[in-house]
Amino acid sequence: MTNRIQKITLAVVVLSCVVPAVARAGRYHVYSCRMPSGAAAPVDGWSGTLAPGGAYDDYTVNSCGTGGALVAALGDQTAHLAQTDRATWAFTAPTFARIASVSLARSGSTAGGSTGNATYQFWLSSPKLSSAFDQCVASVGCKSEGVFEQPFSPGNYVGVPTEKLGSQLLLSAGCGGAAEPEPFECPAGQGDPNNYAAAIYLYAADLTLEQTAGPNVTNVGGELATASAIAGTTDLTFTATDPGAGVYEAEMSVDGTPVQTTVLDEAGGHCRDVGQTTDGLPAFLYLQPCPPSVSADLGLDTSTLANGAHHLVVRVLDAAGNSAPVLDRTVTVANPTATPGGPGSPSPPGTGNPGTPPAAQGPASLAAGTLNGTGASPRATLTARWRRTAGTLLTTTFTRRETIVGRLTDPAGAPIAGALLELSATPAFAGAASVWMKGARTRADGTFSIALPDKVSSRAVHISYRAHAGDARPAAERTLKLAVKAPLTLAIAPRTSHRGGTIRFRGRLLAGPIPRGGKSLILEARSGHGAWIQFHVVRSDRRGHYRASYRFKFAGPAKYQFRVVCEGEADYPFATGASPAISVTER
Repeated sequence: MTNRIQKITLAVVVLSCVVPAVARAGRYHVYSCRMPSGAAAPVDGWSGTLAPGGAYDDYTVNSCGTGGALVAALGDQTAHLAQTDRATWAFTAPTFARIASVSLARSGSTAGGSTGNATYQFWLSSPKLSSAFDQCVASVGCKSEGVFEQPFSPGNYVGVPTEKLGSQLLLSAGCGGAAEPEPFECPAGQGDPNNYAAAIYLYAADLTLEQTAGPNVTNVGGELATASAIAGTTDLTFTATDPGAGVYEAEMSVDGTPVQTTVLDEAGGHCRDVGQTTDGLPAFLYLQPCPPSVSADLGLDTSTLANGAHHLVVRVLDAAGNSAPVLDRTVTVANPTATPGGPGSPSPPGTGNPGTPPAAQGPASLAAGTLNGTGASPRATLTARWRRTAGTLLTTTFTRRETIVGRLTDPAGAPIAGALLELSATPAFAGAASVWMKGARTRADGTFSIALPDKVSSRAVHISYRAHAGDARPAAERTLKLAVKAPLTLAIAPRTSHRGGTIRFRGRLLAGPIPRGGKSLILEARSGHGAWIQFHVVRSDRRGHYRASYRFKFAGPAKYQFRVVCEGEADYPFATGASPAISVTER
């Protein structure tokens, strides 16, 4: 019964306020259902529809999240009307891009057979031309295509001819044949192992999208853009926007050599190149993976450069690889020369710290210039990790308190005791500002622990140490990431139902901020201990409340489990989370 539930070389002076985009087409991959590695992928851009007037035994199923497929199918429990019963999955390209190429891994079956005037069939097509470019029709002897048991079998791969590429890609299964003078029917009673008389299974899609419009850059500022001579770690600020796939990364080069590439905002993991391509293009899991606007602050550690004049070029790229210039100028590096470790030594490069705490301007309760800790050193080593894991990323729940532990030492490895460590956090959503939190002092052996509060959102936590109170830049710093699962509630009534009966869902997202237009949530179900299958998407209101219903279409007895899932997105600062599962009995 499980398968019955539907589912950053500014070539102009920096006095310019606006830097125009470079008009050239860029491309990027989007993986759907599965990545080339076989790992599960979302199905952004795909929608399932059933033809109006078709039988209740028609299905669009999404089991990609559990290693399955997108399935468009007609069941074998009823006969199906020719030219009426049809199930379709459609991929629609975003308005800012076109489909440049497609590779699909699919299989299909027409196990239900045919009659004299009606036949089961499945096909792949594009609205650009009405004819199918891949099809299987039972009445002409095609019973199946591809290998159902082996999703990545070579026989499952289908490319889309260039002339068929359009704004959409359609995968359909249906009953074809004559509709007049009387409605003819495809037969009932015979199906594939999933009880489908006709079905097409899409296991993976690799879609290459092309975007012509590129990013724009405004508000260029900072020391790198304005100072004639620079030293230490200097910064460059700007705002970048993109009308399509979003602002992705900034590239910095010095004297023609790349020195730094920075992803400007990972957008909760969406704006992350998952790789696995053979053409060198980036690949993502979402059609618009990166934020449409980013306010950036890039740092350059000039201590890695020789004193003197250098040609500095910076540009910003969108997710499709289109670029816009940010900076193109000659700067003079003038770092003081000093004995290593002396007062003229440069500070280590920054890693995103929001700056000196405004309330303290250095370690709290210390006069400016005072050494911060016994054995204080401008070349200190700071280690930090989560108590529960050795990695820099920890996934946790909303109500659990987590602790950071670590140690501060001098260059010889001796502890720095009694030093004040500063702590700031940046919530994981686009445009979030960093906030200062209560830090900690190191113990006699240089160790420390910092307990974070519970009921916080996903965030990047930054720990820094300044060797003297009032130092402009930290001597050492570390950043850890905390991924907090979205907390949800779910209630279902009634808990017992029957064929034709309706159950109703209600619940709430317990934490925010929730996007202005609400948050999309996915209702899933499973039978027994089977795979979770998506059957409905609902959007919460601004306060996180949601409601939905489901009507049982098949006779029991059966027992199902239901849950609601909140997937991580750029505008909601929580990782993917799910409600507790609730059981419902169908009699």
